[in-house]
Amino acid sequence: MNESRLSRRSDIGAKIRVSFEFFPPKTDEMEARLWDTVQRLEPLSPDFVSVTYGAGGSTRERTQRTVRRILEESNLVPAAHLTCVDATGEEVDRVIAEFAAMGVKRFVALRGDPAAGVGERYLPHEGGYVNAAELVGALKRAGDFDISVSAYPEKHPESPDFATDIEMLKRKVDNGATRAITQFFFDNDLYERYVERVRRAGIYIPIVPGILPVHNFTQVANFSARCGAHVPAWLAERFDGLQGDAQTHALVASAVAAEQVMDLVERGVSDFHFYTMNRADLAFAVCHMIGIRAPHTDGASAAA
Repeated sequence: MNESRLSRRSDIGAKIRVSFEFFPPKTDEMEARLWDTVQRLEPLSPDFVSVTYGAGGSTRERTQRTVRRILEESNLVPAAHLTCVDATGEEVDRVIAEFAAMGVKRFVALRGDPAAGVGERYLPHEGGYVNAAELVGALKRAGDFDISVSAYPEKHPESPDFATDIEMLKRKVDNGATRAITQFFFDNDLYERYVERVRRAGIYIPIVPGILPVHNFTQVANFSARCGAHVPAWLAERFDGLQGDAQTHALVASAVAAEQVMDLVERGVSDFHFYTMNRADLAFAVCHMIGIRAPHTDGASAAA
């Protein structure tokens, strides 16, 4: 790459803001890997990092422990996920108060997947918030929080059409949502058309692309099929024959994700949310390729 292109890439990196998503660890080994990931990505100065949250008390407790550790042991700004699943409104309100008492000022408000699993019918909890729009309203009543919500460039799999899907997004915005983060996608044209639909509906909050570096193509393809995300033929071809070649798979994955981000930058996008799967390698590589760099250390420091 010539000097002018390197300089341009550096200029672009200075204008891009990124955020990272983690999930709370279930074991000591997973916790060690997560914290290695946090420490590896922290020098990239993300806008915030989010920690997912699932149904069940133990998952909620793990989320709270992870958020607290990020607050206490790093300079990162955590955003706590919240869902409506398996909880009454009073229980959710109590969790909001607990996070606020820790010092959390950002949330990601989601309806959540059905307790029975992705693809099953969603049933609101008796006495609970029915959907993410109600949850956003509860957060705004509780405090002046920064609230992210979900968006679906290929529409939510349970929505009958885009109009219904975008109407739900509008309700979230009307109740106080600050930004929307999309489900991952691999076709940037789908994202661009979705943003056009959203703007025509009078929704003007940022629609931040959710980027999923492909750590394991087979797993990503299977999950995509369950959640309604299209896997283009060209993407399958990129990873064809790499099932037993982890090193080449990682090189291809980082290049694919960097290409996707740079194409979106060319289309005017400046904010990106990376689904890290609690692994730093690909997210760090992609950020490096798009011009987001950790501060340099001198040779003496590196050798110490």
